[in-house]
Amino acid sequence: MITVALIPAYNEETRIADAIHDARRFVDLVVVVDDCSKDQTAERARSAGAIVLRHVINRGQGAALQTATEYALTVLKADIVVHFDADGQMDGSEIPSLIDPIVREEADVVLGSRFLGKQTNMPMTRLVANRLGRLFTSVFSGIHLTDTHNGFRALSRHAAQEITITLNRMAHASQILDLIKVKKLRYIERPVTIRYSQETLAKSPSSLRAFGIVKDILKDKFLTHV
Repeated sequence: MITVALIPAYNEETRIADAIHDARRFVDLVVVVDDCSKDQTAERARSAGAIVLRHVINRGQGAALQTATEYALTVLKADIVVHFDADGQMDGSEIPSLIDPIVREEADVVLGSRFLGKQTNMPMTRLVANRLGRLFTSVFSGIHLTDTHNGFRALSRHAAQEITITLNRMAHASQILDLIKVKKLRYIERPVTIRYSQETLAKSPSSLRAFGIVKDILKDKFLTHV
């Protein structure tokens, strides 16, 4: 089976190589989508051994994942894709535990959970936001999870073909969960470790931006399908 790690990246020249090396130990190929970075992200990623695709305008993490998915499925003929961050928050050694249920044909999607695993230096604001996110997801998507906005996940080829991400920015995480329910995909959670630092927290969505994410989700769910 061909397993491909998909890494969206924006201005990650100082960390992208380490992320690629970490993921490459446990997958067959790594695809990085440079989302119109202003630094040397693409060059560093290519030097680290990744296949690099580039957006000519900044489109957001959701769009980058969709671009990477389409390439992995059509060009690389991937059997499993793994969503992996460029900033060093995730641990590549946990990839095997994410893909194992797919290999065993026990699940179509495996979702990483910080609350089954470990969170290093997770701030209280993130903890509260996640609890609210769990309630929101339960109400609007009908999926009950311990962790609703964890970007560390694995998808079978079938699931990746069924899930088309149309919300370009951070709302894509909720759209993925919604589509898991709509497409009747089998899912399971697995514990993962997420490491927080001042640098990575600074790049994460703020509480105010979270309202924009909710707006995008509700607009997609109730307005674009009428």
